[in-house]
Amino acid sequence: MNVTLNTPVTEFPGIGPARAGKLEKLGICTAGDLLRYFPRDYEDRRKSVSIIRATEGEPVCIQAMVAETPRISRVRRGLDLVKVKAVDHSGMLNITYFNQAYLKDALRPGEEYIFYGKVESTGRAKQMTNPVTEPVGKNTVTGCILPVYPLTAGITNNLLVSLTRRTAQDCAHEVGEALPDRVLRDYELAQSDFAYKTIHMPDSFELLELARRRLIFEELFYLAAGLALLKGRRTGERGHSCPCESLAPFLDLLPFAPTSAQLRVMEECRTDMAGIRPMNRLVQGDVGSGKTVVAAAAAWMVIQNGLQAALMAPTEILARQHAQSLSRLLAPAGITVGLLVGSMTPAQKKEIRQRLKSGELQFVVGTHALLSGGVDFARLGLVVADEQHRFGVSQRAALTAKGERPHVLVMSATPIPRTLALIVYGDLDVSVIDQLPPGRTPVDTFVVGEDKRQRMYGFVRKLVQEGRQVYIVCPAVEDDPERWEGLPDLKAVTTYAKNLQEQVFPDLRVAFVHGKLKAKEKENVMAAFAGGELDVLVSTTVIEVGVDVPNAALMVVENAERFGLSQLHQLRGRVGRGEHKSYCVLVTGSKSETSRTRLKAMTDTTDGFKIAEEDLKLRGPGDFFGNRQHGLPQLRIADLAGDMRLLSQAQQAAREMLERDPELTGTEHRMVRERIQTLFAQQADIFN
Repeated sequence: MNVTLNTPVTEFPGIGPARAGKLEKLGICTAGDLLRYFPRDYEDRRKSVSIIRATEGEPVCIQAMVAETPRISRVRRGLDLVKVKAVDHSGMLNITYFNQAYLKDALRPGEEYIFYGKVESTGRAKQMTNPVTEPVGKNTVTGCILPVYPLTAGITNNLLVSLTRRTAQDCAHEVGEALPDRVLRDYELAQSDFAYKTIHMPDSFELLELARRRLIFEELFYLAAGLALLKGRRTGERGHSCPCESLAPFLDLLPFAPTSAQLRVMEECRTDMAGIRPMNRLVQGDVGSGKTVVAAAAAWMVIQNGLQAALMAPTEILARQHAQSLSRLLAPAGITVGLLVGSMTPAQKKEIRQRLKSGELQFVVGTHALLSGGVDFARLGLVVADEQHRFGVSQRAALTAKGERPHVLVMSATPIPRTLALIVYGDLDVSVIDQLPPGRTPVDTFVVGEDKRQRMYGFVRKLVQEGRQVYIVCPAVEDDPERWEGLPDLKAVTTYAKNLQEQVFPDLRVAFVHGKLKAKEKENVMAAFAGGELDVLVSTTVIEVGVDVPNAALMVVENAERFGLSQLHQLRGRVGRGEHKSYCVLVTGSKSETSRTRLKAMTDTTDGFKIAEEDLKLRGPGDFFGNRQHGLPQLRIADLAGDMRLLSQAQQAAREMLERDPELTGTEHRMVRERIQTLFAQQADIFN
């Protein structure tokens, strides 16, 4: 079989429709996708030792002979054990396999195998549990540096190893060299075919580092160049100039004095909007720092200039909440605020749409409903997107397309270190509200082990008796033994909520919410919690961007070690919004020193930016962006924070290239332009 980059995975041996469907879940449909499906880690399986010299608890390869016919026993339904003894010149090794009954016939007495795993001692005997096993001389998953890939149910790492090896051998040369010779030379980068082959089949960690550096640099180079092109397109745009002599009349509407940080960002917006180029600004600030007031100021300014404003929120409840608070604030200035959400009646929606089209309605707050056809504005002057990481660039663009190049204000409560924000929001100017308004009570944070669980439940009950409400957040939606294998203590929302209601708090009102529920069900549960009809809400992180519940005074996070610090900080921001003393309890059963140190950072500070910097050092940027990358192209190998030096080199190289060839029309840059368009495939038309 001749494999090319376009070969469908269904043509590989052993890949039928079912497996192909599972590979598609990972974004793998062709050999080219396999080549670009990079490992997340590597295991060094080259170290081979004798049984007697194996260090306890350290993964090693042992070459030994099967000394007897394997025995199989059924412990209980769904659990088979295969046991076998293996020997080498130095001693004997007892090996146990769970639920691998086929090994009873596959392992032949008198033949030698490589066993890879951790050795444990019980008295004088040595044993291994579930080692990776293959015959001596085969060397497909032992005796090598083995790539470890992100998986999905039904796809094993061994399968991906065999598929990517075949592809790397046959197709690495097909990718072609896109980087200009000058860049390869100036930044001492490896060739493309070497990099693609080595990333999947490394002979040494030194060569692997060269391959990784090349591929990371290349991806960041295309990203930096693409964002620079985007920003360049913006500088030539003309929008609505909205001059504002003074913010004083707006500030008189506020029932409190804004912080100096809020005033600074309002002034930045005022300067932006007075110019002829449309504002395109990101406002970052911790939960509760007062971003909505900045949005209200921007809306007030465009409305004073005879234009309309629209605010897009990620959920109906949040949209309703914004509509109420903005209406109260702006009504004295004669500004009407309308609401447009999916659950409204057709008649209500029609009325709002007509008032927007005629220009009678000056300010509308809504959800994705604002993007739907039939929503037309008379003169849209400002688009505000709340919680940017719930909206991609394309959704922002869909709303701005409803006006003549309106000003854009993006609000995010996810603190991102400034260095990272300048890259990630390359098409936006960045403002930071780095002060909390007076009166926000700091949330006391505690890290507790499983041994304190009963005390934690007691604390929940005590607060509920005082009239407060409690959030409990879990990492999983439902029990899935296949997916969570090896993580038996992982708390899942559905079963945990049931257990709490039946066993722990039968007298309290417990409900649950998670992302797989229908939107209406989610809204109903959240509304009931906000209305005080529930005591305890068990949830996934779906509540991290949520409704304001001033009465909620305790946030409990189960399996806290499985969340990033920035995410934990977001969750903590759900409480402490009212007058009541509030708490955050992070529950972890982890014995890992690293996990404990990470979680301790949460008890040391409530400053979201400090936490974000800490998270960046410990985890890289995956935590800030998850898979969404904030509407940016999905990066396959580059870690925006993992190597800031490489990032700045890639930006420098992109800058130099664009200075020489601003539109990338030169022959040597043709492939670079194609790669940039591929990377930004979701919004490819931005470069036309």
